[in-house]
Amino acid sequence: MGTNLAKVAARAGVSLATASRVLNGGARVVTASLRARVLAAAEELQYVPNAQAQALARSSNAIVGVLVHDMSDPYFSEILRGIQRVATNDNRLVITSNSYRDPERELEYVRLLHAHRVDALILAGSGLDTPEYSQQMAHHIAVFTNTGGRVVLIGRHQIPGDTVLPDNFGGAYQLATYFAQLGHRRIGVIAGPPLLTTTHDRLEGFRSGLAAAGIVLHDRDVVTGDFSRDSGVVATHQLLTQAPDITAIFAHNDVMAVGALVALRQRGISVPLQMTVAGFDDIPLAEDVTPALTTVRVPMVELGVQAMTMALSPATDGVRSVTCATELVIRDSSGTAAPRT
Repeated sequence: MGTNLAKVAARAGVSLATASRVLNGGARVVTASLRARVLAAAEELQYVPNAQAQALARSSNAIVGVLVHDMSDPYFSEILRGIQRVATNDNRLVITSNSYRDPERELEYVRLLHAHRVDALILAGSGLDTPEYSQQMAHHIAVFTNTGGRVVLIGRHQIPGDTVLPDNFGGAYQLATYFAQLGHRRIGVIAGPPLLTTTHDRLEGFRSGLAAAGIVLHDRDVVTGDFSRDSGVVATHQLLTQAPDITAIFAHNDVMAVGALVALRQRGISVPLQMTVAGFDDIPLAEDVTPALTTVRVPMVELGVQAMTMALSPATDGVRSVTCATELVIRDSSGTAAPRT
């Protein structure tokens, strides 16, 4: 038979309650001598404490729930690296769930994580810009925080709460300015899913940057993808069919920009001699593709670090917000505008 807590208590010569306080935690203090006896007995018997019993004794699971759109997306993988870095240092367990941008799935996961008594919750995906979803999510978050839970949002949401924001608007504005300086006047955009606040902010930042340079971004020059490589391929072919005179493409993330490079190669269009391509995020792959991708760097690991640090810190009276700067990274996929023949 395996070792249980009762056997440890008997070996140490203490009550079951005392053994539980030492090994599972609890509010009452145990003297140093009793603690040493219990720990010695547990080691001798190779006893492993039960995590559920520890949680009940401490009234805390020491668990943080993280909700992402898709952890296979390098953007979220990098954010999770930052979250996990802080969690490891704080001896926290992280539970990660994929919502795949499904509003109902997101709401259900928040309910499930609350039911599992997580200490904190991080919503790492972009906000969904729909009033009904925002109202329901705000309600679930209020229920969670009213019972002592901490919630941090990464990205812009239509929900009040502590937030860590990448400067999507500013980064896209900077990229548009750079495109204008290169002489590009007809530019295609591969946008992300239309209901995401990230898509809106990157599109509006880019549009505003072009407008400041006297360039109009026409609706026919914007097509939609889903942040995947394959959608970048399809969107690029669509762009070149309906706007054959564009000289540059801005994809709302690096993965779609890689898809754009594939489609341009299929059509025999040279990058950057005949077409400039840029992405957003600066995932690790961006520097390794050929040509190396011009992009806007989002400090993804830092987003995770900031969010986890905020989630584990004591609640404050007001709402906290941290903005992480983005940075234009110029590589080989961008060049001066040249008419294609």
